[in-house]
Amino acid sequence: MAVVLAVVVGVVYAAGLYLMMRRGVVKLIVGLSLLGHAANVLIFTAAGVARARPPIVAGGEGTLAAGAADPLPQAPILTAIVIGFGVQAFALVLILRGYRTTGTDNLDHLRTTDAP
Repeated sequence: MAVVLAVVVGVVYAAGLYLMMRRGVVKLIVGLSLLGHAANVLIFTAAGVARARPPIVAGGEGTLAAGAADPLPQAPILTAIVIGFGVQAFALVLILRGYRTTGTDNLDHLRTTDAP
């Protein structure tokens, strides 16, 4: 399972970098989004994927049982997903405003924010 997730992370990183090299601003934002998701999956994979038992400490015990899923990497990944969504929404609003002002989303033509 870890090998499959490693390949998936590599493919998503490659797709994100490819989209970032394109000349459209929307493609740049989608590429950045893919890089963020690939980093989340990488952290999740590095922490170890466990399909065993939920991370619940039974009464009277001080630690998790062997084979339980580790909840620590899941919390920052969830936070990163929420923050990434907010940044992407803000970037899309900026792109829309820039497109309405300049009439293009091509990075080569966006030298100034003045209307043509």
